[in-house]
Amino acid sequence: MRPKKTLSSWLTTRYQLIIRSEENFAERTSVAFTYSKIILFSVIIFSFVFVISLFLVQTVLEKWFDPKYEQMVLNQQLYGLALKVDSLASEVEQKDKFIANFQKVLSGDTSSAFSTHSMKMVSAEGQASAKPASLKIDPADSAFRKDFEKSNLSLITLTGMKSRALEATFFFSPISGFISDKYDVKKGHFGVDVVAKTNEPVKCISDGTVIFSSWTQDAGYVLMIQHSANLISVYKHNAELYKKVGTFVNAGEIISIVGNSGEMTNGPHLHFELWYNGNSLNPEEFVTF
Repeated sequence: MRPKKTLSSWLTTRYQLIIRSEENFAERTSVAFTYSKIILFSVIIFSFVFVISLFLVQTVLEKWFDPKYEQMVLNQQLYGLALKVDSLASEVEQKDKFIANFQKVLSGDTSSAFSTHSMKMVSAEGQASAKPASLKIDPADSAFRKDFEKSNLSLITLTGMKSRALEATFFFSPISGFISDKYDVKKGHFGVDVVAKTNEPVKCISDGTVIFSSWTQDAGYVLMIQHSANLISVYKHNAELYKKVGTFVNAGEIISIVGNSGEMTNGPHLHFELWYNGNSLNPEEFVTF
């Protein structure tokens, strides 16, 4: 009586597959195998084919097998187009306001030509001055600060004193335009921001000598002129400077070109300051823009 085969013996029993020629039954090749090897190789091949098929379905073949794929692509494209349309509409509105204001500038209307949006765009210097702690000043700016601190101007008083001697003096307008940000000592804005046409020349308000002509990180190209009676005029954010330190300039002489240089600016304009005996003055009380 044959002994009953167990599962382990059935899996481990060795077999040999012999391949013979049909003509003379000569042995061509032979392969030894067990059922355990056949099952193992079958599982490996099945797993490999399954993983490859799953990968293809999730990537290359997704557009054919996933009915939501096309809708998802269309939704993404629609969302991107909606964002572009909103951005273009906002830019068109801003440009329309700017063109309308610029037309008023050319026509000579100075009452309400400057819109709220333009004031926000150009008044960044005043806002930045109100929060100096958030600014990172580069060491390259130290030259201007040292020259400024060595002078008597470092002792700034905010009394707002006006000199009667200056009230009788005629000053040339440095540039023609609209004041976008007014003089405000409380928020640290010691001058006025004047918006003008691109490449507009900046003129000297009175006879004097250039005491500073260089570039600073926050104010860009800066020009400072010493006038008589301890008066100093400051011109910031220029695109180009035409005068060097020590040069004597006459009243009304071109000294620079209006620009947008420096970090504390958001548009082409001139930041103009007046200092008298260490005190800042409101330029609007002495100069007509």
